Amino acid sequence: MPSIKETLETNRSAGQTSMGIFVTCGFPTTADTVPLLQAIDRAGADFIELGMPFSDPLAEGGPIQYSSEIALRNGVSLRTVLDAASRFTQTSDTPLLLMGYFNPILQYGISNFCRDAQSAGVAGLIVPDLPPDEADDLFTTARDHGLEMVLLVAPNTSDERMTMIDRQTTGFVYAVSVTGVTGSDLSSVSRVNDYLKRARAQVTRNPLLVGFGIRSADDAARLLSHTDGFIVGSALITRIRELWASGEDTKRRLDSVESFVGSLRPHEPA
Repeated sequence: MPSIKETLETNRSAGQTSMGIFVTCGFPTTADTVPLLQAIDRAGADFIELGMPFSDPLAEGGPIQYSSEIALRNGVSLRTVLDAASRFTQTSDTPLLLMGYFNPILQYGISNFCRDAQSAGVAGLIVPDLPPDEADDLFTTARDHGLEMVLLVAPNTSDERMTMIDRQTTGFVYAVSVTGVTGSDLSSVSRVNDYLKRARAQVTRNPLLVGFGIRSADDAARLLSHTDGFIVGSALITRIRELWASGEDTKRRLDSVESFVGSLRPHEPA
C-alpha cells in the first residue's frame, strides 16, 4: 500500500485534487462498515478516514457525534475498528487512516495500538485532541510501526506554530476551515481562503488539505486555490443516516453512497 503522503504528492505532481472521505466505524451498524468503506473506495476516494467512536468527541459536530453514539451502542471498540480496517485493507490499496481521540488509544496501550494498526494495514493516524507538544510517545511509536501522523491547523493557529506542525507531520497537514466543529457552516469563503493562503506559506514540507463544512463539489472547489485537496465527513454521515432510514435495500443504499461520494470531487480543469 502506498503511503498517504506518497499518494497525495503523486496527485499534486499530476495536477490532480486529492479527496479524503470520513466514515464512522460501526455506523449505522457494525456489519455496514466494510461495505461502506468499499463503496467509498469504488467512488474514487484517494484515502479514507475510519472514525474510532468515542463518548466525548470534542471536535465533532452533531452528525458525527450522533454516529459515534450509535456506534458505541452497537458495541464498537478499538478492536472492532482494527478488525474492520484489516478486512478492508486486504482487498484495497487505498490508504486508510484511523481518526479518533487519545483516551481509547491510551487505554488500549500505545505500543499495542500501533502494532495492531500496522498489522491491520492502517496507513496513519489523526488524533485531534493530542497536542503535538505532548505527542512524543505516540509519534515515536507510530513511526516505529510505519504509521504516518496527520496534524491539524486552524484559523487561530499562529504562523510559528504552523511551521512547527509542518515539521512534525509525517502524512499531511489538515487545515480546519473554521474555528469550530465538523459540519459547521463555512464562514466567508474569502476569509477562509486568506487563512489557507497563510497556511500554505507555512506548510512547505507536506501536502495541505482542507476539511470541516464541505458538503459539495462546489464547496470544495472554492477552497482549493491554496490546498492540495479536501476532506468530507459530516455530509456523508448525514447522507448515510437518510439512506438507512429510507427503507431501500442494501445494494441501493451503497450505490447511493458511491454516487454521492463521486459527486463531491470538483471537475478538474481541462
